[in-house]
Amino acid sequence: MRTCRIHIMGASGAGVTSLGRALADALAVSHHDADDYFWRPTTPPYREMREVADRLRLMREVFLDRADWVLSGSLDGWGDSIIPLFDLVVFLYAPTDVRLQRLRTRESRRFGADAVAPGGWRRQAAEEFVEWASHYDDGSREGRNLERHQAWLAALPCRVLRLDGTRPLPDLVKEVCAAIEG
Repeated sequence: MRTCRIHIMGASGAGVTSLGRALADALAVSHHDADDYFWRPTTPPYREMREVADRLRLMREVFLDRADWVLSGSLDGWGDSIIPLFDLVVFLYAPTDVRLQRLRTRESRRFGADAVAPGGWRRQAAEEFVEWASHYDDGSREGRNLERHQAWLAALPCRVLRLDGTRPLPDLVKEVCAAIEG
């Protein structure tokens, strides 16, 4: 098999990280999530962004120079310098209602149901995140959105595979593996 450097992207809640992990397991390669490089480790998490140069340096130190890896998450606005490394980019799309339900479930699992319930310490942050994510399709909030992602995908020099994030995970893995082999 040739090099296998795959970037999986899409809206929050589309299943990008889940597919990234499952694909990396199926291919027996390392999986990396952009959030791990974007955010400094804090308690609570997702409070402090790393500088772009630090993100890219850390990614290069950890995995970018390796032959095979899967990177999931958004590089929107900061990761263009690593585009030449990609063998394949997978764009995962899921409808807003599906994504928002997944995000609420994920926040509850990650921080605890009590934390995201009314009066919980994480409630406001969780609701603000879900509200922000709800505008991916219409592009009415700052940050990543469908229009920006479509333009970014159209300019890529590598193959792009567009998948439905509501399909079963094993089917998505099989489709990506078939694209790699094809």
